[in-house]
Amino acid sequence: MQLLRRGDSGPGVVEIRSTLRRFGLLPAAAGDGLRDDVFDDDVEQAVRAFQQQRGLITDGIVGAATYRALREAGWQLGDRMLALLISAPMSGDDVVALQERLLELGYDPGRPGGVFDEQTEAALKKFQREYGLVPDGLCGPATLRSLRQLGRKVTGGRPRLLREQELLRQAGPRLRGKRIVVDPGHGGPDRGVVAAGVAEADIVWDMARRLVGRMTATGMDAMLSRQEDTCPSETERAAFANQAGADLVLSLHTDANRSMHAHGLATFHFGNGSGATSTVGEALAGFIQRELLIRTGLQDCRTQARTWELLRLTRMPTVRVEIGYLTHLGDRRRLLDPAFRDVVAEGILVAVKRLYLLGQDDQPTGTFTFSDVLARELERGGAQAI
Repeated sequence: MQLLRRGDSGPGVVEIRSTLRRFGLLPAAAGDGLRDDVFDDDVEQAVRAFQQQRGLITDGIVGAATYRALREAGWQLGDRMLALLISAPMSGDDVVALQERLLELGYDPGRPGGVFDEQTEAALKKFQREYGLVPDGLCGPATLRSLRQLGRKVTGGRPRLLREQELLRQAGPRLRGKRIVVDPGHGGPDRGVVAAGVAEADIVWDMARRLVGRMTATGMDAMLSRQEDTCPSETERAAFANQAGADLVLSLHTDANRSMHAHGLATFHFGNGSGATSTVGEALAGFIQRELLIRTGLQDCRTQARTWELLRLTRMPTVRVEIGYLTHLGDRRRLLDPAFRDVVAEGILVAVKRLYLLGQDDQPTGTFTFSDVLARELERGGAQAI
Protein backbone atom coordinates (compact mmCIF):
# COMPACT_ATOMS: atom_id res chain seq x y z
CA MET A 1 0.00 0.00 0.00
CA GLN A 2 0.98 3.67 -0.39
CA LEU A 3 2.75 5.18 2.61
CA LEU A 4 0.81 7.95 4.30
CA ARG A 5 2.66 10.64 6.23
CA ARG A 6 2.34 14.24 7.35
CA GLY A 7 1.42 16.49 4.43
CA ASP A 8 -0.42 13.78 2.45
CA SER A 9 -4.11 14.05 1.63
CA GLY A 10 -6.88 11.96 0.12
CA PRO A 11 -9.46 9.27 0.95
CA GLY A 12 -6.84 7.14 2.71
CA VAL A 13 -6.24 9.88 5.24
CA VAL A 14 -10.00 10.20 5.85
CA GLU A 15 -10.09 6.48 6.70
CA ILE A 16 -7.08 6.78 9.03
CA ARG A 17 -8.62 9.77 10.83
CA SER A 18 -11.92 7.93 11.28
CA THR A 19 -10.17 4.86 12.73
CA LEU A 20 -8.05 6.93 15.13
CA ARG A 21 -11.16 8.76 16.35
CA ARG A 22 -12.85 5.43 17.00
CA PHE A 23 -9.93 4.46 19.23
CA GLY A 24 -10.09 7.78 21.10
CA LEU A 25 -6.72 8.94 19.80
CA LEU A 26 -8.14 11.88 17.85
CA PRO A 27 -10.93 14.21 19.01
CA ALA A 28 -14.21 14.22 17.11
CA ALA A 29 -14.36 16.55 14.11
CA ALA A 30 -14.73 20.08 15.45
CA GLY A 31 -16.27 21.57 12.32
CA ASP A 32 -13.76 24.41 12.41
CA GLY A 33 -13.03 24.36 8.72
CA LEU A 34 -10.04 22.01 8.92
CA ARG A 35 -9.88 19.51 6.09
CA ASP A 36 -10.60 15.93 7.15
CA ASP A 37 -8.52 14.48 4.32
CA VAL A 38 -5.20 16.07 5.37
CA PHE A 39 -2.52 14.19 7.31
CA ASP A 40 -1.55 16.97 9.72
CA ASP A 41 0.49 17.12 12.93
CA ASP A 42 -2.44 15.93 15.08
CA VAL A 43 -2.81 12.82 12.93
CA GLU A 44 0.91 12.14 13.09
CA GLN A 45 0.92 12.35 16.89
CA ALA A 46 -2.12 10.06 17.09
CA VAL A 47 -0.43 7.55 14.77
CA ARG A 48 2.69 7.65 16.95
CA ALA A 49 0.61 7.00 20.07
CA PHE A 50 -1.10 4.06 18.38
CA GLN A 51 2.21 2.64 17.18
CA GLN A 52 3.64 2.92 20.70
CA GLN A 53 0.65 1.03 22.12
CA ARG A 54 0.93 -1.76 19.54
CA GLY A 55 4.68 -2.42 19.65
CA LEU A 56 5.41 -0.89 16.23
CA ILE A 57 8.13 1.50 15.12
CA THR A 58 6.93 4.92 16.27
CA ASP A 59 7.67 6.91 13.13
CA GLY A 60 4.24 8.50 12.64
CA ILE A 61 4.00 6.99 9.16
CA VAL A 62 1.16 4.67 8.14
CA GLY A 63 2.78 1.86 6.19
CA ALA A 64 1.72 -1.75 5.72
CA ALA A 65 2.39 -2.83 9.33
CA THR A 66 0.62 0.16 10.90
CA TYR A 67 -2.34 -0.10 8.53
CA ARG A 68 -2.66 -3.81 9.35
CA ALA A 69 -2.58 -3.05 13.07
CA LEU A 70 -5.20 -0.30 12.69
CA ARG A 71 -7.48 -2.69 10.83
CA GLU A 72 -6.95 -5.54 13.33
CA ALA A 73 -7.53 -3.31 16.36
CA GLY A 74 -11.07 -2.64 15.19
CA TRP A 75 -12.28 -6.22 15.73
CA GLN A 76 -13.81 -7.40 19.01
CA LEU A 77 -14.63 -11.00 19.86
CA GLY A 78 -18.12 -11.69 18.55
CA ASP A 79 -18.00 -9.19 15.68
CA ARG A 80 -17.54 -11.99 13.14
CA MET A 81 -17.26 -15.75 12.89
CA LEU A 82 -13.67 -16.93 13.24
CA ALA A 83 -12.25 -19.90 11.35
CA LEU A 84 -9.06 -21.19 9.77
CA LEU A 85 -8.53 -19.77 6.29
CA ILE A 86 -5.38 -21.22 4.75
CA SER A 87 -4.88 -18.74 1.91
CA ALA A 88 -5.59 -15.60 3.97
CA PRO A 89 -5.53 -16.32 7.74
CA MET A 90 -7.89 -14.21 9.83
CA SER A 91 -6.19 -11.80 12.21
CA GLY A 92 -7.28 -9.16 14.67
CA ASP A 93 -7.86 -8.30 18.31
CA ASP A 94 -10.82 -10.69 18.33
CA VAL A 95 -8.44 -13.55 17.53
CA VAL A 96 -6.16 -12.41 20.36
CA ALA A 97 -9.15 -12.44 22.74
CA LEU A 98 -10.09 -15.96 21.61
CA GLN A 99 -6.54 -17.24 22.04
CA GLU A 100 -6.23 -15.71 25.52
CA ARG A 101 -9.60 -17.17 26.56
CA LEU A 102 -8.58 -20.64 25.39
CA LEU A 103 -5.34 -20.32 27.37
CA GLU A 104 -7.31 -19.39 30.51
CA LEU A 105 -9.43 -22.51 30.05
CA GLY A 106 -6.37 -24.77 29.79
CA TYR A 107 -6.09 -25.15 26.01
CA ASP A 108 -2.99 -24.25 24.02
CA PRO A 109 -3.52 -22.13 20.88
CA GLY A 110 0.11 -21.05 20.95
CA ARG A 111 1.32 -17.51 21.39
CA PRO A 112 -1.63 -15.04 21.38
CA GLY A 113 -0.30 -13.23 18.35
CA GLY A 114 -3.70 -12.51 16.81
CA VAL A 115 -3.54 -14.90 13.84
CA PHE A 116 -6.04 -17.77 13.57
CA ASP A 117 -3.68 -20.60 12.59
CA GLU A 118 -3.70 -24.41 12.74
CA GLN A 119 -2.72 -24.47 16.41
CA THR A 120 -5.56 -22.11 17.32
CA GLU A 121 -8.02 -24.25 15.36
CA ALA A 122 -6.77 -27.42 17.10
CA ALA A 123 -7.18 -25.83 20.54
CA LEU A 124 -10.67 -24.58 19.66
CA LYS A 125 -11.74 -28.01 18.35
CA LYS A 126 -10.48 -29.66 21.53
CA PHE A 127 -12.47 -27.19 23.63
CA GLN A 128 -15.60 -27.78 21.53
CA ARG A 129 -15.24 -31.56 21.73
CA GLU A 130 -14.80 -31.59 25.51
CA TYR A 131 -17.78 -29.30 26.11
CA GLY A 132 -20.25 -31.13 23.91
CA LEU A 133 -20.16 -28.72 20.98
CA VAL A 134 -19.73 -29.60 17.33
CA PRO A 135 -15.91 -29.71 16.91
CA ASP A 136 -15.89 -27.79 13.64
CA GLY A 137 -13.21 -25.25 14.55
CA LEU A 138 -15.61 -22.37 13.93
CA CYS A 139 -15.95 -19.71 16.61
CA GLY A 140 -19.60 -18.76 16.19
CA PRO A 141 -22.43 -17.80 18.57
CA ALA A 142 -22.74 -21.19 20.35
CA THR A 143 -19.00 -21.48 20.96
CA LEU A 144 -18.81 -17.88 22.13
CA ARG A 145 -21.58 -18.45 24.68
CA SER A 146 -19.71 -21.43 26.12
CA LEU A 147 -16.41 -19.56 26.22
CA ARG A 148 -18.01 -16.69 28.14
CA GLN A 149 -19.94 -18.85 30.60
CA LEU A 150 -16.99 -20.90 31.85
CA GLY A 151 -14.61 -19.77 34.57
CA ARG A 152 -10.88 -19.91 34.03
CA LYS A 153 -9.10 -23.17 34.87
CA VAL A 154 -5.52 -21.90 34.87
CA THR A 155 -4.68 -19.66 37.82
CA GLY A 156 -1.54 -18.40 39.51
CA GLY A 157 0.24 -17.07 36.41
CA ARG A 158 -0.02 -16.47 32.69
CA PRO A 159 -0.48 -19.93 31.11
CA ARG A 160 1.43 -19.26 27.89
CA LEU A 161 4.42 -17.92 29.81
CA LEU A 162 4.39 -20.93 32.09
CA ARG A 163 4.28 -23.29 29.09
CA GLU A 164 7.27 -21.58 27.44
CA GLN A 165 9.28 -21.78 30.65
CA GLU A 166 8.39 -25.43 31.20
CA LEU A 167 9.37 -26.35 27.64
CA LEU A 168 12.69 -24.62 28.18
CA ARG A 169 13.27 -26.52 31.42
CA GLN A 170 12.40 -29.85 29.81
CA ALA A 171 14.78 -29.17 26.89
CA GLY A 172 17.77 -29.56 29.20
CA PRO A 173 21.14 -27.75 29.22
CA ARG A 174 22.77 -29.49 26.25
CA LEU A 175 22.86 -27.77 22.88
CA ARG A 176 23.11 -31.01 20.91
CA GLY A 177 19.89 -31.69 19.04
CA LYS A 178 18.44 -28.21 19.50
CA ARG A 179 16.96 -26.98 16.22
CA ILE A 180 17.75 -23.33 15.47
CA VAL A 181 16.74 -21.21 12.49
CA VAL A 182 19.19 -18.40 11.77
CA ASP A 183 17.54 -15.71 9.68
CA PRO A 184 19.84 -13.32 7.79
CA GLY A 185 17.69 -10.31 6.95
CA HIS A 186 16.87 -9.19 3.40
CA GLY A 187 18.76 -11.03 0.60
CA GLY A 188 18.70 -11.41 -3.17
CA PRO A 189 17.52 -8.19 -4.84
CA ASP A 190 16.63 -6.67 -1.43
CA ARG A 191 19.97 -5.36 -0.17
CA GLY A 192 18.57 -3.84 3.02
CA VAL A 193 20.53 -0.87 4.32
CA VAL A 194 23.24 0.25 1.89
CA ALA A 195 25.87 2.77 3.01
CA ALA A 196 29.19 3.61 1.36
CA GLY A 197 28.76 0.59 -0.91
CA VAL A 198 28.25 -1.81 2.02
CA ALA A 199 24.99 -3.79 1.96
CA GLU A 200 23.22 -5.13 5.04
CA ALA A 201 22.24 -8.33 3.18
CA ASP A 202 25.91 -9.25 2.62
CA ILE A 203 27.02 -8.44 6.17
CA VAL A 204 24.29 -10.46 7.88
CA TRP A 205 24.65 -13.35 5.42
CA ASP A 206 28.30 -13.72 6.38
CA MET A 207 27.49 -13.36 10.07
CA ALA A 208 24.74 -15.98 9.82
CA ARG A 209 27.10 -18.45 8.13
CA ARG A 210 29.63 -17.99 10.93
CA LEU A 211 26.93 -18.52 13.58
CA VAL A 212 25.51 -21.63 11.87
CA GLY A 213 29.01 -23.09 11.60
CA ARG A 214 29.64 -22.71 15.32
CA MET A 215 26.22 -24.06 16.22
CA THR A 216 26.70 -27.11 14.01
CA ALA A 217 30.04 -27.79 15.71
CA THR A 218 28.24 -28.08 19.06
CA GLY A 219 25.79 -30.64 17.65
CA MET A 220 22.92 -28.23 17.11
CA ASP A 221 20.67 -28.61 14.07
CA ALA A 222 21.16 -25.09 12.70
CA MET A 223 19.67 -23.96 9.40
CA LEU A 224 19.41 -20.75 7.40
CA SER A 225 16.03 -19.25 6.55
CA ARG A 226 17.11 -18.22 3.04
CA GLN A 227 19.67 -18.72 0.32
CA GLU A 228 22.19 -16.02 -0.54
CA ASP A 229 20.25 -14.96 -3.65
CA THR A 230 16.70 -15.15 -2.22
CA CYS A 231 14.55 -12.88 -0.06
CA PRO A 232 11.53 -14.61 1.48
CA SER A 233 8.88 -12.42 3.07
CA GLU A 234 8.62 -12.23 6.85
CA THR A 235 5.55 -14.47 6.65
CA GLU A 236 7.45 -17.05 4.60
CA ARG A 237 10.39 -16.99 7.02
CA ALA A 238 8.03 -17.57 9.95
CA ALA A 239 6.29 -20.42 8.08
CA PHE A 240 9.69 -22.02 7.38
CA ALA A 241 10.60 -21.94 11.09
CA ASN A 242 7.19 -23.29 12.12
CA GLN A 243 7.31 -26.14 9.59
CA ALA A 244 10.86 -27.01 10.64
CA GLY A 245 9.74 -27.28 14.27
CA ALA A 246 12.53 -24.94 15.37
CA ASP A 247 13.27 -24.42 19.06
CA LEU A 248 14.49 -20.84 18.52
CA VAL A 249 14.75 -18.29 15.71
CA LEU A 250 17.56 -15.73 15.55
CA SER A 251 17.10 -12.94 13.00
CA LEU A 252 20.18 -10.87 12.15
CA HIS A 253 20.03 -7.29 10.86
CA THR A 254 21.93 -4.02 10.87
CA ASP A 255 20.27 -0.64 11.34
CA ALA A 256 20.28 2.79 9.69
CA ASN A 257 19.36 6.34 10.61
CA ARG A 258 19.19 9.71 8.91
CA SER A 259 21.57 10.95 11.59
CA MET A 260 25.16 9.82 11.03
CA HIS A 261 25.62 9.88 14.81
CA ALA A 262 23.12 7.10 15.58
CA HIS A 263 24.91 3.88 16.51
CA GLY A 264 24.65 0.82 18.74
CA LEU A 265 23.06 -2.55 19.38
CA ALA A 266 19.40 -3.47 20.04
CA THR A 267 17.53 -6.75 20.44
CA PHE A 268 13.81 -7.35 19.96
CA HIS A 269 11.36 -10.02 21.11
CA PHE A 270 7.61 -10.48 20.72
CA GLY A 271 5.41 -8.27 22.90
CA ASN A 272 2.23 -6.41 22.00
CA GLY A 273 2.18 -3.71 24.66
CA SER A 274 -0.92 -5.12 26.38
CA GLY A 275 0.60 -8.01 28.33
CA ALA A 276 1.11 -10.69 25.68
CA THR A 277 4.81 -11.49 25.41
CA SER A 278 7.31 -14.26 24.84
CA THR A 279 9.00 -14.70 28.20
CA VAL A 280 11.72 -16.99 26.82
CA GLY A 281 12.23 -14.68 23.84
CA GLU A 282 12.63 -11.76 26.24
CA ALA A 283 15.15 -13.71 28.32
CA LEU A 284 17.17 -14.72 25.24
CA ALA A 285 17.13 -11.14 23.92
CA GLY A 286 18.52 -9.99 27.26
CA PHE A 287 21.30 -12.60 27.21
CA ILE A 288 22.28 -11.65 23.65
CA GLN A 289 22.20 -7.93 24.45
CA ARG A 290 24.44 -8.29 27.49
CA GLU A 291 26.92 -10.69 25.84
CA LEU A 292 27.37 -8.53 22.75
CA LEU A 293 27.63 -5.28 24.71
CA ILE A 294 30.47 -6.68 26.84
CA ARG A 295 32.26 -8.28 23.87
CA THR A 296 31.91 -5.48 21.32
CA GLY A 297 31.58 -2.25 23.29
CA LEU A 298 28.68 -1.14 21.06
CA GLN A 299 26.26 1.48 22.37
CA ASP A 300 23.36 -0.01 24.36
CA CYS A 301 20.10 0.62 22.48
CA ARG A 302 18.27 -1.77 24.83
CA THR A 303 16.03 -4.80 24.52
CA GLN A 304 12.52 -4.00 23.29
CA ALA A 305 9.18 -5.70 22.61
CA ARG A 306 7.73 -5.51 19.10
CA THR A 307 4.93 -7.06 17.04
CA TRP A 308 6.85 -7.37 13.77
CA GLU A 309 5.69 -10.19 11.53
CA LEU A 310 8.54 -12.63 12.22
CA LEU A 311 8.29 -12.12 15.98
CA ARG A 312 4.49 -12.44 15.94
CA LEU A 313 3.98 -15.35 13.54
CA THR A 314 6.62 -17.78 14.80
CA ARG A 315 5.43 -20.33 17.35
CA MET A 316 8.78 -20.53 19.10
CA PRO A 317 10.82 -17.83 20.91
CA THR A 318 12.26 -15.46 18.30
CA VAL A 319 14.79 -12.68 18.72
CA ARG A 320 15.81 -10.05 16.18
CA VAL A 321 19.28 -8.59 16.67
CA GLU A 322 20.14 -5.19 15.16
CA ILE A 323 23.95 -5.18 15.17
CA GLY A 324 25.25 -1.67 14.63
CA TYR A 325 24.32 1.08 12.17
CA LEU A 326 25.77 0.91 8.68
CA THR A 327 25.13 4.67 8.47
CA HIS A 328 27.59 5.22 11.35
CA LEU A 329 31.24 5.26 10.29
CA GLY A 330 32.53 3.52 13.42
CA ASP A 331 29.90 0.76 13.40
CA ARG A 332 30.36 0.21 9.66
CA ARG A 333 34.11 -0.22 10.00
CA ARG A 334 33.64 -2.78 12.73
CA LEU A 335 31.02 -4.71 10.78
CA LEU A 336 33.42 -4.92 7.84
CA ASP A 337 36.02 -6.63 10.06
CA PRO A 338 35.73 -10.48 9.87
CA ALA A 339 37.17 -10.75 13.39
CA PHE A 340 34.34 -8.57 14.72
CA ARG A 341 31.76 -10.78 13.00
CA ASP A 342 33.39 -13.80 14.67
CA VAL A 343 33.00 -12.08 18.05
CA VAL A 344 29.31 -11.47 17.34
CA ALA A 345 28.73 -15.10 16.31
CA GLU A 346 30.47 -16.38 19.45
CA GLY A 347 28.51 -13.99 21.68
CA ILE A 348 25.15 -15.09 20.26
CA LEU A 349 26.06 -18.78 20.63
CA VAL A 350 27.10 -18.24 24.24
CA ALA A 351 23.83 -16.38 24.92
CA VAL A 352 21.86 -19.37 23.61
CA LYS A 353 23.90 -21.67 25.88
CA ARG A 354 23.15 -19.43 28.86
CA LEU A 355 19.45 -19.62 28.08
CA TYR A 356 19.46 -23.42 28.32
CA LEU A 357 21.69 -23.48 31.41
CA LEU A 358 18.91 -21.75 33.39
CA GLY A 359 21.52 -20.09 35.58
CA GLN A 360 23.26 -23.35 36.57
CA ASP A 361 27.06 -23.78 36.16
CA ASP A 362 27.19 -20.40 34.46
CA GLN A 363 30.06 -17.92 34.13
CA PRO A 364 30.20 -14.10 34.25
CA THR A 365 28.92 -12.29 31.16
CA GLY A 366 31.57 -11.97 28.46
CA THR A 367 33.89 -14.68 29.81
CA PHE A 368 32.32 -17.81 28.31
CA THR A 369 34.08 -18.77 25.05
CA PHE A 370 33.28 -20.98 22.08
CA SER A 371 35.91 -23.43 23.35
CA ASP A 372 34.20 -23.51 26.74
CA VAL A 373 30.88 -24.33 25.09
CA LEU A 374 32.42 -27.12 23.00
CA ALA A 375 34.18 -28.57 26.05
CA ARG A 376 30.96 -28.62 28.06
CA GLU A 377 29.06 -30.29 25.25
CA LEU A 378 31.73 -32.98 24.85
CA GLU A 379 31.95 -33.46 28.62
CA ARG A 380 28.20 -33.95 28.98
CA GLY A 381 28.10 -36.20 25.91
CA GLY A 382 30.87 -38.38 27.30
CA ALA A 383 29.18 -38.60 30.70
CA GLN A 384 25.91 -39.69 29.11
CA ALA A 385 27.70 -42.22 26.91
CA ILE A 386 29.24 -43.83 30.02
